[in-house]
Amino acid sequence: MAGSQCCENPPTLIPGYGAGSVTEIGGLKAYVSGPSDSKLSVLLISAIFGYEEPSLRKLADKAAAAGFYVVVPDFFNGDPYVPENVEGHRPLPVWIKSHGTDKGYEDAKPVIAALKSKGISAIGAAGFCWGAKVVVELSKSDHIQAAVILHPSFVTVDDIRESKAPIAVLGAENDHLSPPSLLKQFEEVLSAKTEINSYVKIFPGVSHGWSIRYDTEDESSVRSAEEAQKDMLDWFVEHVK
Repeated sequence: MAGSQCCENPPTLIPGYGAGSVTEIGGLKAYVSGPSDSKLSVLLISAIFGYEEPSLRKLADKAAAAGFYVVVPDFFNGDPYVPENVEGHRPLPVWIKSHGTDKGYEDAKPVIAALKSKGISAIGAAGFCWGAKVVVELSKSDHIQAAVILHPSFVTVDDIRESKAPIAVLGAENDHLSPPSLLKQFEEVLSAKTEINSYVKIFPGVSHGWSIRYDTEDESSVRSAEEAQKDMLDWFVEHVK
């Protein structure tokens, strides 16, 4: 079960933030950004705080500028995790019962089908914390052509063993949800899977969530987040084509 580290540094959600727009795709509301006639798509699957997280939308716009049609679905149907001391707060284990990653995986499939029906020929998916598990599940079949997981939760060695898509794993040095010891096991499994491209990278001095929840006033934090985001984009440029 994801612990309190998941809930640290909660973002301020800003409905309407971003250069893109909100539409419906595959039965879910989604923030979309980028050229709608692109044949290449990137799916960003959020952490527990949901698709209105401003830094996630900012990243979507960055990927859109690289030529991808970027989709950030609302897998929580307007019910993202609410931090403590905020009206409507539920303990994380209670919230998770209503928003399991298994449901996220099932909900992602119609979104992908809708993208393919509009002419998308290749899809990359990146998942953050909660979303990483959904991405790994998608990578076990031909749903996506490339995967990136960032500070994952719930992902197991067996999950990585079953992954079939090129996959990049971006982890934090200080992360008790996916500690470096677990990421090293991922690396061992992936290095033996010579049929797919992969790599594991552990970022020093950062904690769970650092790639999208970071102090914009701290140069080191910004630098680490931007490096992870560039790694993600570079992976998609290489493998989603």
